[in-house]
Amino acid sequence: METSNWILQLLGRLHPLLVHFPIGLLVVSFVLELLTLKGKRNSLREGIKFMVYIGAFFAILSAIVGWLLKTQEDYAGNLVVNHQNTGIATAVLALATAIILNYSLRESKKLTLYRSIFTITIVLLSVAGHLGANLTHGEDYLTAVLPSNNTKYDNENTVALLQDLKSADSLSILQKDKLNLEVRGIFAHKCYQCHGENKKKGELVLENKAGVFKGGETGLAVVPGNAKESEIYKRIILPAGHKDVMPTKGKLLTADEIELIRLWIDEGAHWSDQALKVFPEAELALIKPDLPTATNVNHPVDKLVDSYFAKENIEWSTSVNDRFFIKRAYLDIIGLLPEPAAINTFIEDTDPKKRELLIDELLSDSDNYTQHWLSFWNDLLRNDYSGTGFITRGRSQITGWLYDALQKNKPYDVMVSELMNPNKDSEGFIKGIEWRGLVNASQTTEMQAAQNIGQSLLGTNVKCASCHNSFVSNLTLDQVYGFASIFAKEPLELNRCDIPIGKIAKVNFLYPELGNVDGETIDDRLLKLSEVMISRDNGRLYRTITNRIWDRLMGRGIIEPVDEMDNAPWDGELLDWLSADFIDSGADLKHLIKQIMTSKAYQLPTVNYISAASVKNEYVFKGPLLRRISAEQFSDAISQVITPIYTAVEFNPNEEKMPALRVWHHEKDLTNTVLPLPGARYFRKNFKLDHKQITNASALISVDDVYELFINGKKIGQGSEWTEVGKFDITTHLKAGKNTIAIKGINEGKIDNPASLLFAMKINFKDGKSVKLFSDKTWVSTNVGPSTNWSSVDFNDSKWLEVHNYGTDNWGKLMDFTFNDYQKSFARASLVKQHPFMKALGRPSREIVISKREEQATLLQALELTNGAFFNKKLEQGSKKWLKEYNHNSTLIVDNVYQKLLGRLPSSDEKNILLNALGSEPSTENLQDIFWSVLTSPEFQFIN
Repeated sequence: METSNWILQLLGRLHPLLVHFPIGLLVVSFVLELLTLKGKRNSLREGIKFMVYIGAFFAILSAIVGWLLKTQEDYAGNLVVNHQNTGIATAVLALATAIILNYSLRESKKLTLYRSIFTITIVLLSVAGHLGANLTHGEDYLTAVLPSNNTKYDNENTVALLQDLKSADSLSILQKDKLNLEVRGIFAHKCYQCHGENKKKGELVLENKAGVFKGGETGLAVVPGNAKESEIYKRIILPAGHKDVMPTKGKLLTADEIELIRLWIDEGAHWSDQALKVFPEAELALIKPDLPTATNVNHPVDKLVDSYFAKENIEWSTSVNDRFFIKRAYLDIIGLLPEPAAINTFIEDTDPKKRELLIDELLSDSDNYTQHWLSFWNDLLRNDYSGTGFITRGRSQITGWLYDALQKNKPYDVMVSELMNPNKDSEGFIKGIEWRGLVNASQTTEMQAAQNIGQSLLGTNVKCASCHNSFVSNLTLDQVYGFASIFAKEPLELNRCDIPIGKIAKVNFLYPELGNVDGETIDDRLLKLSEVMISRDNGRLYRTITNRIWDRLMGRGIIEPVDEMDNAPWDGELLDWLSADFIDSGADLKHLIKQIMTSKAYQLPTVNYISAASVKNEYVFKGPLLRRISAEQFSDAISQVITPIYTAVEFNPNEEKMPALRVWHHEKDLTNTVLPLPGARYFRKNFKLDHKQITNASALISVDDVYELFINGKKIGQGSEWTEVGKFDITTHLKAGKNTIAIKGINEGKIDNPASLLFAMKINFKDGKSVKLFSDKTWVSTNVGPSTNWSSVDFNDSKWLEVHNYGTDNWGKLMDFTFNDYQKSFARASLVKQHPFMKALGRPSREIVISKREEQATLLQALELTNGAFFNKKLEQGSKKWLKEYNHNSTLIVDNVYQKLLGRLPSSDEKNILLNALGSEPSTENLQDIFWSVLTSPEFQFIN
């Protein structure tokens, strides 16, 4: 029997050797198969066939010996089971791939099915290989090398603690707690990869108290009071190379670590009730530090930065000039370029406080401030106007609530409270995307709420611990499921790596020391959560938003990445002072922005670091980073200076609530509704008025593309662009009794393209009452050219058809389709639904929290700005507009392009080059080139 066991063990241990054959053979043959697509390189077929056959054979053999390895050796746990199951599935699919390939070649069948199965096999092979790597190298094998996860165990603490404990006559409870936590830290860093819940090698688990004292297959791991009889101590003191030495993977324990474990066991193996903090974790408490006594600077931020500079041996640089500052301030606060007149006025101003006054003035421009910062908050709170989840109504907007909060400068703690304990307008944040079909346990709506709150508001990575105990923080699966349970109707069962473990979560906050969030109903729990979240004791909430605002204005957070708030700050006192000052201000976001922007630190020249690595890992603050303007800022600059780039918005803050529908003639092909063909369509609406005196009456109209408007048979006006809302005074054209609105609309497209009508009319009477009439289903239309009196009151339209509504997704909301007094402006990009142009420039889809956009230029952006049809069309439209406005005067055009886009006049050399390019009779194409060259220049693209 013993002989057979060692033979089976030997065969099982061949698994790591054999498993590389199917990996290599199947992957290489798959790559070669890709080269044969579309009938190419048929000469490779014979080689591919034999590699697939041999790869399938070794996949089956590897699965068999892998099974022997698991059954004959001390492997257990979910990770082992998952690796085994994916390995067996890979072997089965590899065999199926070989059989189907053989059949397809022999019967001259198409290779589609074979290729599909082969693709699935390779995917499974990759998963099985990854799980195998986790088994052999630890579950954090891939993630451990990431800069954000490069947390090393501090052996200096071990040495210091050991010296302290050895000098004591007897150990206090506090010292025993420290000793136990230090030993558990050693286990976590050196032993969990083999003896964690997911692997359980030798049936030994060192991840919890029960596992440690239960021991494993070879006996008790720990015998309290007797290290020499404890199996774990026996193993860690064995020499390197011994077959039983522990740990078997990675570096052996140091002499101090071994001595610490011996001392812990001999002192009774006390187990502390405190949670083990393997990774660095920021203090929750927020205490406002005292300001340094700097004599050369007065601003509180600068006092702290001055102290930092002294430590880093950095000299203060001269602040940027007024021209740079005003552009930086405008773009950071309202997202727009300063007008040339505003720049000149600011430069000429001699008031020493003019920069602070400018910041106050811009912050008081609530409309533009809100429409600029809306993009930041939409990204952070994953709020959007359309996309995944909206179709199934499993996701809802918070745009109206968010816009109002920013417009009124609602305190941040109030905003957070209303997000945690939401009303109908703000519930979209914690209301996760309801994915179609089955999802894994970490993608449920309750878990999404926990993940979104953790990342966006607390700077905590909850996603990793949604599946298993985190590899990058101290969060556990229990904690995250407890947090997600706040949002659940029923108790949640914990799933480790999507496998139920038979444990029900207990409701808790991620940081339970801040307060209890349990309650009988979801409403009870959300109310408690809203109170706990905004408590001043929750310094993490206020540090996180302060760090994000600093990052937004300076290009890099005080802590980086901004979603990992347990990382070390480059200046902790600066972050704490700003955060505490933010709370003292009443959580006033504008105060925080002003506090940063009025500092000399903000007004320093921008710094361009050598590499991305130096910004992330070896960062020393010297001033704001050079930042690219955002997709929205770029779009708004074009709209502001050259020509409006977007025709309508998805959210209109000035929208007048009107039930007007965009309607079309109802096109039918026999009994089926079809899209209308281009051409003329005729619309009518009859209505009656009482014998009241009319004070005034007006009409709004938008028709795609060309229209003529008639009231009671008389032509009132016309238009040729649907984005331009026609506004007409019709007071004198109405009468008591029957009235008729008649509209001729023509769509000038060359393909099926709906010709639509949007109309509203408002009549005010002398008695103070008013009547409104809108385009809706009560209107009638025809596509047949009617008689000459078709627009008159007496015309018989009984045979005309009821209009049809095809939907309004392509039109959005026209900002000036309102009867209110409204100064027409261009559509700000933040209010526009995701557009291919902005997507190319880096505006993200907001299905997940986006805390920081990628600023690195991409090939897609280069192609869009070089050859994009949309971009070039807008430059063409702008060129025509400018040539007309400046009467083809090349000198005026060049000067204004530079002043409006760059905030300065061109140099003599620049002017000569551009004037030569434009010529004395500038063409549309030439001016397009001028626009393009300035818009793509670094001076425009970056915030200096």
